[in-house]
Amino acid sequence: MKVNRVSGRVLQGPYEPVYVYEAPVRFWHWAMMLCMIVLGVTGYLIARPLPAIGGEATFSYFFANVRMIHFIAAMLFAVLFAVRLVWAIVGNRHARSIFLPPLWSFEWWSGLFHQAAYYLFLRKAPHHWVGHNPLAQLAMFVMFVLGTFVIVFTGLSLFSEQFGWGSGWMNAFGWVNVLLGGSQMVRTVHQLAMWWLALFALVHVYMVFREDIMSGETVISTMINGVRMFKREPR
Repeated sequence: MKVNRVSGRVLQGPYEPVYVYEAPVRFWHWAMMLCMIVLGVTGYLIARPLPAIGGEATFSYFFANVRMIHFIAAMLFAVLFAVRLVWAIVGNRHARSIFLPPLWSFEWWSGLFHQAAYYLFLRKAPHHWVGHNPLAQLAMFVMFVLGTFVIVFTGLSLFSEQFGWGSGWMNAFGWVNVLLGGSQMVRTVHQLAMWWLALFALVHVYMVFREDIMSGETVISTMINGVRMFKREPR
């Protein structure tokens, strides 16, 4: 099977299974998904707390538990993302595709516009790809990767405030507070980043199921067993 090494487009058959996503990438994907669900629910409750539940707050401790769960999931989220950045360097080329889209490649841009035309029903069939197609790469870089950087650094800045200026945490992340002009703006950007990632997640889930059904190549199972398989020849 002949594949364009830069864009990942399949140029010529016969089609055969290709090992794409290594085990650390697959584990990271599902762990990040769980973290995002927990962070989304607890973050929403922190931004818009439930009405008072009655009784002595000392005994219920509900909101403090919500914050604690949010902080634990956030630290795990940040560590997983940092480890994923390392794996993008040491892993295979598919491990770095969402972090470093080949914007310099004409073939990549050609594939991106072809894929966009397919999604807009201007083309009847897509190309086949080993790994992410160019449009998916760009969407994941702009929405997920950049959005994750924003939400991690603003979140760590907000977490650092409880320790006060001069602490190690504020020395490391207080610059975000200064850059954005105060705590309230950091909170606003943090919440906007949450909705940005939530929008990405909804579109991502829709496109994954759509492509698994319509594109002629496996998508969902590829993130389970790591193998991209082609279910039919191009139409």
